[in-house]
Amino acid sequence: MRIVVSGTHASGKSTLISDFHAIRPEFRVLTDPFDDLDLDDPTGERSFARQLRVTASRVQESASWSSVISERGPLDFLAYLTALERLGCSDGDLLPRATALVEASMSDIDLLAIVPLEAARIIHVPDDEDPALRLAMDEALPELVDDLDRDGLLPRTITITGSPEARLRLLLEASAPSS
Repeated sequence: MRIVVSGTHASGKSTLISDFHAIRPEFRVLTDPFDDLDLDDPTGERSFARQLRVTASRVQESASWSSVISERGPLDFLAYLTALERLGCSDGDLLPRATALVEASMSDIDLLAIVPLEAARIIHVPDDEDPALRLAMDEALPELVDDLDRDGLLPRTITITGSPEARLRLLLEASAPSS
């Protein structure tokens, strides 16, 4: 099973993946590419494009692995690029190429787990975490999921909400081997 956990920054992805891995240690964990890259402008268009390329490459490279869970996938960075364009911080020139890369990567994902922001579980972020971008990405992500679904390109997708325990239970159930 190849799982991608997607969502805006500070939505609970890392905690969910850590909790999941504690129960399902056979899964290889691919961390957020942000942690592995030296980015001059972490919330800039070029940085998101670079992270998109890294995650697309990881998804392709891990296609033959039987158990992998990835924090972020190509769709995350298309959502960030879309959010930048909506916020007037980008002209959107990268969106067509980014969209093509995302569409090509979907067939290598078995389960897409979306972790949205929840009003009941607010995780506050400091201003240097760009709260406006965080919200704009959170709004763009489900719209992009709908677009991929309409085009028949979406892998099995679940939305993960609730308490940390409820989120973990949803992911465990969705990733359980078929009997």
